[in-house]
Amino acid sequence: MSVRVRIAPSPTGSLHIGTARTAVFNWLFARHHGGTFILRIEDTDLERSRPEYTENIMQGLTWLGLTWDEGPFFQTQRMDQYRENIQQLLDKGLAYRAYETPEELDAMREAQKARNEAPRYDNRHRNLTPDQEAAFIAEGRKPVIRFKIDDDRDISWTDLVRGTVSWKGRDLGGDMVIARAAAADEIGPPLYNFVVVVDDIDMAISHVIRGEDHIGNTPKQILLYEALGATVPTFGHTPLILNQQGAKLSKRDGVTSISDFQTMGYTAEAIANYMTLLGWSPPEGMDEIFGLTEAAENFSFDRVNKAGAKFDWDKLNWINGQYLHKLPPTQLTDLLIPYWQQAGYAFDPEGDRPWLEHIAEVIGPGMARLDECVALCRYLFVADVGFTESATNQLKQNGAAAAVQGVLEALEKYETLTADEAQSIIQTVVKSTGLKKGLIMKTLRAGLTGDTQGPDLIQSWLLLHQHQIAIPRLEAAILVAT
Repeated sequence: MSVRVRIAPSPTGSLHIGTARTAVFNWLFARHHGGTFILRIEDTDLERSRPEYTENIMQGLTWLGLTWDEGPFFQTQRMDQYRENIQQLLDKGLAYRAYETPEELDAMREAQKARNEAPRYDNRHRNLTPDQEAAFIAEGRKPVIRFKIDDDRDISWTDLVRGTVSWKGRDLGGDMVIARAAAADEIGPPLYNFVVVVDDIDMAISHVIRGEDHIGNTPKQILLYEALGATVPTFGHTPLILNQQGAKLSKRDGVTSISDFQTMGYTAEAIANYMTLLGWSPPEGMDEIFGLTEAAENFSFDRVNKAGAKFDWDKLNWINGQYLHKLPPTQLTDLLIPYWQQAGYAFDPEGDRPWLEHIAEVIGPGMARLDECVALCRYLFVADVGFTESATNQLKQNGAAAAVQGVLEALEKYETLTADEAQSIIQTVVKSTGLKKGLIMKTLRAGLTGDTQGPDLIQSWLLLHQHQIAIPRLEAAILVAT
């Protein structure tokens, strides 16, 4: 059997990391088996679905490298097919029209609650007579369509992650609504549990890989596959992504959409790498830093964990840093320029390109996220950088003013500056002032960058000197030091 899997997001919000992780597992499984990865947009929720969310989902999957082989397919374009399948179930006596009012259903649930019973539909309209139906229609009632569920039925499947899973029909809440209310001679809008089954049948889906929060839908859907005369696919329910408190990751935990991670400065490769590790353990000997292709070669569900996967920001930042540190300056510069531009830093992307690439080379080793470049190199773009409290304290140390003055005097003969020449200037000041090299270096950093910590001092000095910023910055430092 050929492997055919799908990712089926709802365009009611941006691409969530949980949905994206499910897409990663589907893609890896398909590629491992030489199968087909399908994109289906489940847009039947007309009130909440938005075209901009569809675009966000497709852009996010593409950014991550999760190219699809078929689709996108849209459920709203398949309504006639769903209604045709519902009519088949009605004709076979496997579904029926139910005419209860919302008030009657509320009263039923309240009575069940009073008896300490779990809420469920009691199938009261399963066997209406023609006369009873006619009376309800005469009242103007609009029926839903319900699928019959046998309370005595045992439903089980062998899950790719969880092994054998079993349910009793009586635990499924009674006969299931598969279409919303409509006129008695019509079929209303079909509901999720039904349309997803029809889609999977028509698209010949072999494996349904999704989050464990869908387990409760699976027994109902298995009954629908059988009722429609289709082969039941293999199911795999992956662990949820949890926050540090062990609860399901949600918007309350901050960033959860792929576009937000992208804005924050994570690379697509790092996000895909980290999401693969959220619930899957690489085989022995495989490094934690890997691309999707390598992951696909090694992917199998016997290494997918049952327990929820806790989201670890430190681990993600470490992985992202590993990717950033491997980037050549030219490629890193391309990624950093939009962040500098958004921060309002003034530069010529073409004319200043060598200088920008030098900056990328200097700050790259200290970065875990791309957006950190704004703070890391502010001192290179802003004329009046200001001085932090720690820099001010350093500049007021005994000998600091002499150190800065000595550097300024030595710089007068240098129109350009190399790393060796910068080191030579420091040695000259050490000899001429008798100050310790450590004091001079710390003071020089404070004067040039406005802080006592930051990227490599010598390279920072060269970058500032190239744009004629070093001397004015040190002259401002003298005023603080004296």
